[in-house]
Amino acid sequence: MNIATFSFIVVGVLLNAVAQLLLKAGTKNIGEIHLTLNNLFSVGLKVASQLPIIGGLTCYVLSVVLWIIALSRVDVSIAYPMLSLGYVVTAVGAWYLFGEALTVQRLVAIGIILVGVALLART
Repeated sequence: MNIATFSFIVVGVLLNAVAQLLLKAGTKNIGEIHLTLNNLFSVGLKVASQLPIIGGLTCYVLSVVLWIIALSRVDVSIAYPMLSLGYVVTAVGAWYLFGEALTVQRLVAIGIILVGVALLART
């Protein structure tokens, strides 16, 4: 895998992780969502009007474009496991931005993911 292809994958994964964090920020603005037939439209409007959610969806679209470019250049069996980097970025971002816990068990899991991605990237 060359540096350009690896860059498409990594930037796509980063955009996907940022999308998750933005969606979480948007839902924190809204609060817990309880969807019923009676409030479907009003809740949908509330969700659709949140700038972080709009930003998150935009990041998703951009990440898909980069992902398609990456898949045109590398086997899906190599590219797809790289998505696990998103778990690492999202966990660290959630800890930093939202105060979510980064326990020892989560840190060990993140280390395992990083080792696996490093091994995969070398193939």
